[in-house]
Amino acid sequence: MNTTHQPPGPDAAASDPSTDTLGTSAAQARNAVLEELILKDPGQFRVLTGDRPTGRLHLGHYFGTLHNRVRLQDLGVELFVIIADYQVLTDRDVADDLTGHVEELVLDHLAIGVDPARSTIFTHSAVPALNQLMLPFLSLVSVAELNRNPTVKDEIAHSRQSAVSGLMFTYPVHQAADILFCKANLVPVGQDQLPHLELTRTIARRFNDRYGNGSAVFRQPDALLSNAPLLLGTDGTKMSKSRGNAIPLAAGADETARLVKGARTDSERHITYDPATRPEVSSLLLLAALCLDRTPQQVAADIGSAGAAALKRTVTEAVNEYLAPIRARRTEYAQDRTFLRRTLREGNERARAAADATLAEVRAAMNSHY
Repeated sequence: MNTTHQPPGPDAAASDPSTDTLGTSAAQARNAVLEELILKDPGQFRVLTGDRPTGRLHLGHYFGTLHNRVRLQDLGVELFVIIADYQVLTDRDVADDLTGHVEELVLDHLAIGVDPARSTIFTHSAVPALNQLMLPFLSLVSVAELNRNPTVKDEIAHSRQSAVSGLMFTYPVHQAADILFCKANLVPVGQDQLPHLELTRTIARRFNDRYGNGSAVFRQPDALLSNAPLLLGTDGTKMSKSRGNAIPLAAGADETARLVKGARTDSERHITYDPATRPEVSSLLLLAALCLDRTPQQVAADIGSAGAAALKRTVTEAVNEYLAPIRARRTEYAQDRTFLRRTLREGNERARAAADATLAEVRAAMNSHY
């Protein structure tokens, strides 16, 4: 893409040497500026975000990132949502029930308000040109750079594979291709994912330096840091699909009540919000507060000395009321599988068009367009 047609806000920041390295403090400082730019001119931004189809999305996903996707879409930001089916294989030997999980992810996004007329939902495997970008991108990073990525180290430590695969090792470059194929210039991430995005920026910068011939083929995407609260699972650890401790968006009212009833609390009867010393109770208070649009302290004050049973009733009622319209939309979409498949087919077509254009540009820059 010619630099004269690139959005002024993000590109100006990316060319500033002080923002070339996405440290946490720099990303936090940049965040407020980005939010102002989004409100002023959302059309200058393209967001790439997504999930691996490894199970049902849950409340941690919703309050962590999903509702922010809808917010950005509704503000007028162009949204690309990748269902990263190939990346399922980074930490497991086989992709179990892949078709079912993909359809569940599409249903969840439709139910929360992602509009396929304004946003693009697509699967990784349906975009061949995206994956062809992997080879030139891999040539731009060293083994040492891949080896010291802290996120990859953590993912390797928790891998489900009998032996770590090469796909796991190149995971950050895979993600770089996901971002750069559609020329995304904004990526919502948590602080723990900043190293991934920093490598994407490095790849974009090195490609431009090596092949750009004075112009920028790729923009260096900005991180939009999430201020999402950390919701604990029902066992008191981080809410996770793989740990079986989550409250799925697709859960019905009765299942939600059962899961909340089994959530861990503590022996102190008086309910207070104190994340440091009472993490499980505080997480339940936070969940109720998010659903009720109140503060955790206000919810705690209402419950007082009524104990854990009253806390769980409050959480159950708040969650079920909050999710009721989402569940209703999900049920409606689930009954129209033709629309579901058309959404994915049309999203795949748009993503392929973007990837084909980018790959053609890359081949021309590398003098391999023949």
